[in-house]
Amino acid sequence: MKSNLSRRSFVKKTALAASVVSSAPFNILNAANAGEKVRFVQIGCGGRGTSSHLPAAKDEHLVAIVDVEENRFASVKKWLQGKGGDADKLQVFTDYRKMFDKVGKEIDAVFIAAPNHHHALPAMIAMQSGKSVYCEKPVCHDIGEARAMRAMAAKTKVATQMGNQGHCEDGYRKLCEYIWAGVIGKVTETHSWTNRANGGEGPRPPKLPVPAGLHWDEWIGPAPYRDFHEDIHPHEWHGWYDFGNGSIGNMGCHVLDGVFWALKCEHPTSIEAEQLRGGSDERYPTGSRVRWDVPARSDMPALKVYWYEGLNQTTTGMPVGTLRAVKGDDRNLPALLLDLREKYPDEGMDAGDSGTLYVGEKGVIFTGTYGDKMHIVPYEKMRETPAPPKILPRPKNIFADFLDAVRAGKTETAVPFDYGTRLTEFAILGNLAMKAGRGNKVMWDGPNMRVTNLPEMNAWVQRPVRAGWNV
Repeated sequence: MKSNLSRRSFVKKTALAASVVSSAPFNILNAANAGEKVRFVQIGCGGRGTSSHLPAAKDEHLVAIVDVEENRFASVKKWLQGKGGDADKLQVFTDYRKMFDKVGKEIDAVFIAAPNHHHALPAMIAMQSGKSVYCEKPVCHDIGEARAMRAMAAKTKVATQMGNQGHCEDGYRKLCEYIWAGVIGKVTETHSWTNRANGGEGPRPPKLPVPAGLHWDEWIGPAPYRDFHEDIHPHEWHGWYDFGNGSIGNMGCHVLDGVFWALKCEHPTSIEAEQLRGGSDERYPTGSRVRWDVPARSDMPALKVYWYEGLNQTTTGMPVGTLRAVKGDDRNLPALLLDLREKYPDEGMDAGDSGTLYVGEKGVIFTGTYGDKMHIVPYEKMRETPAPPKILPRPKNIFADFLDAVRAGKTETAVPFDYGTRLTEFAILGNLAMKAGRGNKVMWDGPNMRVTNLPEMNAWVQRPVRAGWNV
């Protein structure tokens, strides 16, 4: 595959590449054959790929799978046989570059559930080829990739969807309607938290033999090469800068979705890590408190967005039950949440998972991880407040929404890359603040995609790709 587009050169070359594709006929289904099955490839067959993607597309035509672990081929074939499919015809690959070369012309869409550092490249290849893309959140690994993917999606006009299921559900849509109707007045701050702690401490573990059947070079892919070691595969990659996006990358696109959508956040002017615990030059912190400063937007005032992570982890040195008594920088939950839980113990505001508080002039709204349990606090006030009109559609589940768009030859989906890349970019700016270090405010020029006060941080805005792993 030609090495003509790396992460560092994404933004410069995307427009040219996309212009070529935009003039080519699309190789996707359209309304004329809406009854046909979508021909798709699954990239990444562990975790979300097996548990969610394949079951959601069980009535479509699975052409091929891509996974770096050979032992997953047999399990997918067994699943395919169980639903009456022809497992003998299923093609298997350990490298999506080879898959596109061999079967790219035979497919309509790709589903991507690989580690984060393998999101942007196959998505870009697919879009350049006129194929629709469903990609798990976050849709990319760095901000430069987000900009390139957004531009490519706009040029190629294929259906794209970020795997952010809560965006399709009622909670966040109801939240938008309540906030836009002014039910709690102007919102000036939000507090979001998660109990995930995708980070670590200490030096890189020593080299180990690569497990049998694991194609390690393909697993590394576009990231800087390293030898196989403990604490990285199959899930711990989330906590390493080279491969994941920490707790924010793991949960931010879920938990911050309502903040970004309902409060029309766009670009913050600055981001700052107010608290950090753990971490290293290579690993994300095991706990943090981060603040985004968002300027006034149209009829909305300036906003402070807070993120808290690492609840109930051993690295905090304390169990959840003692958090209320902890003061200052060591407190790992929003003080407002602790106060509200104490005042309204039956409200269902479970701090043991994830959620957000929206603080307005006239009240507070709570949402859970995916926008669930959305209500004005307390519930009594929610019951007394007339519900605003439903102005947002309630789509089908996120997979059906995408597949319907592919069949109809439409660009519009519930969470297209135009939105998903913006939300991803906003969320992972928090990681940029973590990398800058506690108390080092990062001044952000969003339109020009650069840090203005700490120039060394711009190396993390767009990171280079390993030779051979280009579009």
